[in-house]
Amino acid sequence: MSPNSFLSDLPLAGTLIGENFDGWSDELRAEFDTHAFDGEVGSRLLSENDRVRVWEIRLAPGERWHAHRHVLDYFWTAVNAGISRQHTFDGTTRDVSYSVGETRHFHFAAGEYLLHDIENIGDSELIFTTVEHMNSENEPRPVRGS
Repeated sequence: MSPNSFLSDLPLAGTLIGENFDGWSDELRAEFDTHAFDGEVGSRLLSENDRVRVWEIRLAPGERWHAHRHVLDYFWTAVNAGISRQHTFDGTTRDVSYSVGETRHFHFAAGEYLLHDIENIGDSELIFTTVEHMNSENEPRPVRGS
């Protein structure tokens, strides 16, 4: 695959509510351009060593985490139940419901990635723990403070 390829068989969850950038504002499109290589995959880096990066995402109702690029194998676990809206680089929009403890794993071959955002569209805080594996096929994206 070329260095610009993306994960073509994404194991994304949720209900598809839009395609072809339908409903995307000019600001959202610009954000995806601005953050196209952003390795900040969570709102707070909890721990990092030569094997893993552990992130937390905490989103109050109506809050969102900006577009960011996943290139490392990773998994996320929902700490609590909730619902999000996610936009992905291919122009799709999905609403996703989470149950407590739900976990999803992602693998990226060399050159593959996932670029997306996440917004809490529920009425309670949404919390995730995300663990990236540093020994993945792609080099880790730089993050602030690393």
